[in-house]
Amino acid sequence: MIIFWIAVVSGSLLFGVYQVVVAKRRYNWSKKWQRASSITAMDEKPAFGATAEQQRKWGTWTPHPFVTPVPAPYPNWSVSQTKALPYRPFKHNYFVTMGIRSMSWDDWIELDNEWPEFHTRKMQRIQERTDKLNHTEPCAVPAVEELVDELSRYLTARYPSLFKFTSPGIMSNLHTGEVFDLRSRPWKEDPMTMCGKWLQDDLAIMIEGEDGQYYLRAGSIMLSGFWRLTDKLNMGLAEIHTSGDVPHFDAKLKTGMERFFQRLSPERAVNRNNYFIQTDDDLAWSHAIGNEDSETIGWYTAEDAAGVEQLKFRSERQSLRRLPKSGAIIFTIRTYFMPITQIAQEPYCPARLLDGIRHWDKDVSAYKGLQKYGPVLVPYLEAMAKQDEERGKGRDTEKENYPW
Repeated sequence: MIIFWIAVVSGSLLFGVYQVVVAKRRYNWSKKWQRASSITAMDEKPAFGATAEQQRKWGTWTPHPFVTPVPAPYPNWSVSQTKALPYRPFKHNYFVTMGIRSMSWDDWIELDNEWPEFHTRKMQRIQERTDKLNHTEPCAVPAVEELVDELSRYLTARYPSLFKFTSPGIMSNLHTGEVFDLRSRPWKEDPMTMCGKWLQDDLAIMIEGEDGQYYLRAGSIMLSGFWRLTDKLNMGLAEIHTSGDVPHFDAKLKTGMERFFQRLSPERAVNRNNYFIQTDDDLAWSHAIGNEDSETIGWYTAEDAAGVEQLKFRSERQSLRRLPKSGAIIFTIRTYFMPITQIAQEPYCPARLLDGIRHWDKDVSAYKGLQKYGPVLVPYLEAMAKQDEERGKGRDTEKENYPW
């Protein structure tokens, strides 16, 4: 549900939630990996930067010589002690705009002491409904192969106390004891599901078509909360947004977003953050907007929040990069999930969140479901902001430090 990148309009605008229809799919992995094809290769010099990107033919890609830098080990990282980074990505105002920032390659994937909890929930989801959560179209197979290689090299370097190559092509998880065979073909395990097991993030792979549009061709979407892979698979970016009734997409987002995707080079990595409110407590799927298997889902099905204790603050830290060999664009979506009452205890947060919500226009408010929780959330934030001010933590003393 995000544009992931270009909009600060919702928690997950790219895969927006309004009245979407489930498409039932079943997959044959062995056949898929035998007949795979990707973006057509070009027999010419690699593309460098925006100028070369403008010149190449849509739907074609020349393998790029860029090699992802090996990250430094995360200092003193511990699966039990390293706390999640305290992203608080709301401001005193609210604009529908590109919200991207340059990203260090060391920070591509962020893991913390919530990893065991996320992993447990993902394993439950795999047992319950894996074919609806993990999928790869034939055209995305080379990109998935490349992603496995990129992630395994990154994780073993960045988090050596959690992931380790125990022999060539064999990676072990030192916390769970899981062993992943990365060399055998055919794959012993669906590689997209395998990647999903390694991270707290969900993953989406976008492949460029001959029309210059980027299409969702593969994903491991297990903890998305508000959108389903089966609804959005094989859609282009524009259709993903319009099918989800994303506010102001055509007027403010479409042209800039498409240009950004087309021109993104492998050397550049970016990220962004977003936030929204959830009225139930399931990280994986918000049942307030409907049963996960319902034909239609949306805020119109949700009951009004009874109290502020019911509300959860849901935020995403998303990264975007282009793989150099296949040319595919990779999204990672890490969700942060906590009681709104916890956020409101932090200095300056109540007033800042309150001001951001007050700047939502009618369309954004409807999209984010404000009518279902606003009557309990707004008075609560007002009261907490007043307490902050009485303690000398008013708006005039706050230092801007987005997204913290």
